[in-house]
Amino acid sequence: MTLWEGIVYRSYKKVRRTLAIKKASLTADRILEELKKCGVTHVICLPDAEGQFLYQALTSRSDFTVVPVCREGEAIAIATGLMLGGKDPVVLHQNTGFFESGDSVRGLGLDLQLPLLLLITYRGWRRNSLITDSAALFIEPILNAWAVRHYLVETNEDVERVSLAFKEAHDSQKPVAILIAKEYE
Repeated sequence: MTLWEGIVYRSYKKVRRTLAIKKASLTADRILEELKKCGVTHVICLPDAEGQFLYQALTSRSDFTVVPVCREGEAIAIATGLMLGGKDPVVLHQNTGFFESGDSVRGLGLDLQLPLLLLITYRGWRRNSLITDSAALFIEPILNAWAVRHYLVETNEDVERVSLAFKEAHDSQKPVAILIAKEYE
């Protein structure tokens, strides 16, 4: 390979990598549009580092009523009340927040068979490297132990899984989770 061919080849690889990264992005607006298609009325959340961009996008729109909470365990109870009032809420929190809300998920979500979509930001997720954060290590085994179906969303191409999970929650009358495995752009 000549020097010129090497430069062209490296430039080509860099452009392909850049296009792949752009194609693989996950945007808050794409998720919010999918929630809007589902008829979601309220998003109950405790803002965190991983969900910051989604929270900012939520608060800049009027499509949803944003209900901030002080502790994640409150979110499930508030969602229950909204459902009893005829609304269609979702809960957004980090995987560590899901752990904190465990008793509410069990006692309200599972025991009362609530059709609740849980949007869980996947702190510590790494697709191509060793996961060392215990929050990432434990979330899927805990969801599996509780028989909470879950779907991974990493890119805009995966966002249709939000509608699938929303429908599944309503059809099964059980909580279903979306694991958001990447920070928003």
